[in-house]
Amino acid sequence: TRIRRDPYVASVSFVPPISAAEAGIQINKRGILYCLPGVAAYVGSDIVSGVLATRMYTREPISLLVDLGTNGEVVLGNRHWMVCASSSAGPAFEGSGVRNGMRAGAGAIEKLKMLPDGSVEYKTIGNTHPIGICGSGLLDTLAELFVNRIIDRTGRLTSARDPRLTENDEGRMYQLVPPVNQHAEIVITQADINNLIRSKAGVFAAVSVLMKATQTKPEDIGSVFLAGGFGNFLNVEEAVTIGMLPDLPPGRLHFAGNTSIAGAKTVLLSNQAMETAAQIAQSMTYFDLMSNSDYMEEFTKACFLPHTDLSLFPSARPLVGKV
Repeated sequence: TRIRRDPYVASVSFVPPISAAEAGIQINKRGILYCLPGVAAYVGSDIVSGVLATRMYTREPISLLVDLGTNGEVVLGNRHWMVCASSSAGPAFEGSGVRNGMRAGAGAIEKLKMLPDGSVEYKTIGNTHPIGICGSGLLDTLAELFVNRIIDRTGRLTSARDPRLTENDEGRMYQLVPPVNQHAEIVITQADINNLIRSKAGVFAAVSVLMKATQTKPEDIGSVFLAGGFGNFLNVEEAVTIGMLPDLPPGRLHFAGNTSIAGAKTVLLSNQAMETAAQIAQSMTYFDLMSNSDYMEEFTKACFLPHTDLSLFPSARPLVGKV
């Protein structure tokens, strides 16, 4: 319960081995359950596992690990030092809190593009009829609405005469997929857009706080590792366009997949890897964003598309001029 109360300090960061049967895991009765160590209340063993899997702790160039989910955990550093933080990104990236949002599964729109004629082109998981939009599709949608001037820099749906843009008692919404046969329409509402902007702002603000504290400039970052449920479906260019990720050359961004599982598998195969995980957890410096004076300022700056400071996003400047 301590993790739920101020100052949100976890009781333990390392759980000793226990019998797997005690935890209800049905393997060999003599099986032992090992847990990787955590760092702090909201940077747990999954992030330690991610650092282990990406091997950023062995690299000389500075790396950035971004794990996208309900919490946006970020780690910045190299073989000499590492700092980390967790931002409450909200559940929008996982489809929750969005009218037609859903987790990645059959029928979820995972890629979306708006064509010059105003039509919407999309790809669904399983190539079935769309029934909702998952995280990568939602980020595509936000970027496409912005680039096509359907929303302004604040995320507000404009009053342009577009038959897809409607308004009712719940507010404004934009139709992405019209109703067909037994399938209902799929829309993005103004409330959805606001939630997505706050989510992306939370992630970028966390990155900004760590970079500012360590005097790291964008050009100092050699690699950005993207982990979490987005997999290889995240459109990096559009993630930069909306201001969720630093504006770096595409070659520096790498999809790392589910680094939590990858790190856990590594530890299963190597006792030395478990010892390394413990060293990683002990060497990481945790930034509590709740008490950080810079975080709310950075968050407010990031609640625009792509950001209030356009010098941070040179590749998006031409787009801003159109909006």
